[in-house]
Amino acid sequence: MDTTTINSEKLLPKDFVSDQEVRWCPGCGDYSILKQVQTVMPEIGVARENIVFIAGIGCSSRFPYYMDTFGLHSIHGRATAVASGLKASRPELSVWLVTGDGDGLSIGGNHMIHILRRNFNVNILLFNNEIYGLTKGQYSPTSHVGTVTKSTPIGSLDHPFNPLALAMGADATFIARSMDRDTIHLKEMLRRSHGHQGTSFLEIYQNCSVFNDGAFEIFTEKSSKKLETLFVENGKPLLFGENSSKGIKLDGFKPVVVDVVDSSINDLWIHDETDRVKAGILSRFFDDHSNAVHFPRPFGVFYTENRTCYEDAMTAQVEQYTARKGAGDLDKLLRGNETWVIE
Repeated sequence: MDTTTINSEKLLPKDFVSDQEVRWCPGCGDYSILKQVQTVMPEIGVARENIVFIAGIGCSSRFPYYMDTFGLHSIHGRATAVASGLKASRPELSVWLVTGDGDGLSIGGNHMIHILRRNFNVNILLFNNEIYGLTKGQYSPTSHVGTVTKSTPIGSLDHPFNPLALAMGADATFIARSMDRDTIHLKEMLRRSHGHQGTSFLEIYQNCSVFNDGAFEIFTEKSSKKLETLFVENGKPLLFGENSSKGIKLDGFKPVVVDVVDSSINDLWIHDETDRVKAGILSRFFDDHSNAVHFPRPFGVFYTENRTCYEDAMTAQVEQYTARKGAGDLDKLLRGNETWVIE
C-alpha cells in the first residue's frame, strides 16, 4: 500500500505545512531547511500519522510546530532521550530529531554521543550556526576561537567541537553534511538520511542572520563556492575548483591538493562511504592549521555502515526471553513482595 496517500490522493509538500505562523528572523537559514524537509516528506513513503518530529530547545527546536505531523517540543538537550524512548516503544514510526549546535552539543552533548553509539533508527538534523540564537548571541560549542559575542566580549578561548568528528568518535553509522542554501544537495542528503537503517547524523550549516550573519558565506557565494567546497560522491574522485581543476590525493594518510592537469585522475582519492579511516581524515580537513595547504570544506555523505538497530536488538532479546520464561505479568510485579517502606 502507498502510505503517502490519504483518501487515494497523493500527498504534496503543502500537506506537511502546519497552520502555525513561522516565527524565525527574516533571512534565517531555518526557513530553507523547513522548506526542503516539507518537500522531501511526500517522497519517503510514510503516512503523516507515522512521522514524528522531536526537538529540544533553541531556534531550530520550533521545527515541530511548523510540520503538519506529530511532534514534540521537549526539553533542553534531551530530545535524543525522548526520541530513543519513542523509537523503542513504537519502532514503526519515522522519527526525526531536530537540534542545534547549542542544544545538541552543549547541554545535550552526552545524550548525543549515546544515541549515536546505540544506533536507534532515527534521523538527526543538527542545525549548526556556530552561535546561540534563541538566547540572543552567546558563543556556542562550535564557535571559532576568538569569536566575539555577548558572553565572550574579548573573544572565545574555547576550542570548538567538530560535529562530524564527534559523530565519528561515537561510532555513528551515517555521517553527512549539507547547507541551508544548497537546496538540491540538502534534499538529497535528507533522502539519504531517511534511507539509512540506523541513526543518521546530518549536520546542516545554517545562517543566523542576526547574531552570526555570513558565517558560511564562503561556501555559498558563487564567487568562492567552487574553490571552497568539496562535494563528495561515493565511487568518484575528490574534485573541486573551477571546472573541477583541482583534486585531492593521499600521500600515505596525508591528503594533498593537486592540479588535475598535472596529475592522473587515477591517482586521486576515490571516495568510499564505507571507509572509516578515510572518513575520519575527511571530517578533519579544516582542523589542521599546522599545514600551509588550504583544503576545501567537504559536503555529502562521509561515512555509512550497516549495524543492527537498537530497537531491533531489544525486540529480539525480549522475544527470546519470553519464549524461554513466558510473558511477564506487570500486575503481579506491582502487587508483589518487592516493596520498600520509607520512614
